[in-house]
Amino acid sequence: MPITAKALYRDSFNFLRNQLASILMLALLTAFISVLLNQAFSPDAEQLATLAATTSDFASSTGMGIQEVIQQMTPEQQMVLLKVSAAATFSALVGNVLLVGGMLTLIRLVSQGERTSALRALGASAPDLPRLLLLLFICTLLIQLGLTLFVVPGVAMAIAFALAPVIASVDKKGVFASLKLSSKLAFANARVIVPAMMLWLAAKLLVLFLVSHLSVLTPNVASVVLTALSNLVSALLLIYLFRLYMLLRG
Repeated sequence: MPITAKALYRDSFNFLRNQLASILMLALLTAFISVLLNQAFSPDAEQLATLAATTSDFASSTGMGIQEVIQQMTPEQQMVLLKVSAAATFSALVGNVLLVGGMLTLIRLVSQGERTSALRALGASAPDLPRLLLLLFICTLLIQLGLTLFVVPGVAMAIAFALAPVIASVDKKGVFASLKLSSKLAFANARVIVPAMMLWLAAKLLVLFLVSHLSVLTPNVASVVLTALSNLVSALLLIYLFRLYMLLRG
């Protein structure tokens, strides 16, 4: 019997509905950790205010692009910008690793008929986290490079690596073995992976648009809400990919 996207969507939404409380808790918890780490490693408010004012002045007065603005900054301002970027990247990576590890463990335990929770799933995923950290770091780096240089290779790599975290978590394969097997399976089943990836990206953009218009929220609260909603969308994609891999695995 062929695998259809419709059946995968139905199974994914059923799982999300049945485990909504645990998934919401996991999305909120990992979002809070991401925002907390970003706050901890970002430069202080005075440095950020100076950087924002300088960037705004350059952009508004001269109409320069981002690259030109960075070149006009002082070394101190460039260092502050580097710290901001590094803090955002690190906090997002850690949050994604915890979300992926916790979600895949939650799905696996529930599929085995065990009662579990977000905290228990996170704890049980601890042995997999170092491998997932390296895997997601490599995937993120390669995809970002592909998107920066030529957009199409970045998109192709995002599709190719889609199943890698599931393979690494379920079968305990190494990083490069997971990437290799994921590429093989993803391109062979692109008809059910590509639409899901496109919907995931569209949903993330919609979440970003909606939260950006909630002016009543403070910046920190808005960051937690945005990250939690984004995590919820990613959790649904992980359920979909987990179910797909289980069917392909037989």
